[in-house]
Amino acid sequence: MSKVLGFFLFLFFAVSSLFGQIPPGYYDSAEGLNGVALKNALHTIISSGTTSVSYTNLWTAFETTDKKLNGKVWDMYSDIPDGTPPYEFTFDTDQCGNYSGEGDCYNREHSFPSSWFNDNSPMYSDLFHLYPTDGYVNNKRSNYPFGEVGSASWTAQNGGKLGNSSFPGYTGVVFEPIDAYKGDFARSYLYMSVRYSTNFSSFSSPMISGGEYTTWAINLLLQWHQLDTVSQKEINRNNVVYGKQHNRNPFIDHPEWVNAIWGTSSVNEESSSYAAFHVFPNPASDVISISYSADFSESLLITITDLSGKVIWSKEANACNFQTEVETNNFSAGFYFASLSVDKKPLITRKIIILK
Repeated sequence: MSKVLGFFLFLFFAVSSLFGQIPPGYYDSAEGLNGVALKNALHTIISSGTTSVSYTNLWTAFETTDKKLNGKVWDMYSDIPDGTPPYEFTFDTDQCGNYSGEGDCYNREHSFPSSWFNDNSPMYSDLFHLYPTDGYVNNKRSNYPFGEVGSASWTAQNGGKLGNSSFPGYTGVVFEPIDAYKGDFARSYLYMSVRYSTNFSSFSSPMISGGEYTTWAINLLLQWHQLDTVSQKEINRNNVVYGKQHNRNPFIDHPEWVNAIWGTSSVNEESSSYAAFHVFPNPASDVISISYSADFSESLLITITDLSGKVIWSKEANACNFQTEVETNNFSAGFYFASLSVDKKPLITRKIIILK
């Protein structure tokens, strides 16, 4: 077995064992609930008995919450999964400090900007939305909301973009992280809306109105949650943060609770057909089978993209039933996305692992 094969098999099979690290009984009071009742139950669970990490101690906390396998800082604003990042930071040595460009130093990024909640505690140092990121990129992002960019006014070296929103419902300036980490940030935001649900009405943000996420914002977060499913990185981080704060992100432990509370994105109304879209085997090495069965009158398109969004393979699909085999022996080892689009609108996405 090659080292690459062993590594990806570890990622794939470790998930089930690490899910077992949820403390017994932790979510008992939320079981069987939906909607507001589930949201309220989770608020009580993840707000009880918590411990705040000081803002100063975040530097030390990051050394266990956000460390790559090679010991470097896991910076989602510069990292390129399955590729070579333009630069990497060393813990402690590369703390900001002053900076004049990308790669100079890393700092403490409030992915949910602190100006939105007036720098108040305990939100200000809550590890579930704070990450170590490139100081220059962090400054460029400023307190703009996350979103999807049409024409970029600035692009980070790893592909993150700043520019006006192209997502339905909002046209202001947004920052778009790379696809591989959109789900991470979405689940951080969903956590914030539950953990601080009693404070949300006082928050000021283009993504929030009347104590809830706006329609465009929740649609965006739900899409990102569906596109970029829970990763081993998030599972590991959730467990480590629990050891420090004594609470968890329930949407990492139970991704299905996102739809149980908010439903599916109205941009993807047919997402209930998700289970009808199959990719097998997964992980795969030489060939995968892609199939879909449903009743649509619109034209369908199946695509496979890499983490940068580049289309590697595509094929038009029959509106009712579709099955094909895709040779993947020429694909590089790593993560890919198989997506079904209906009438040119993305509907369903599956993450694929290719082994070599």
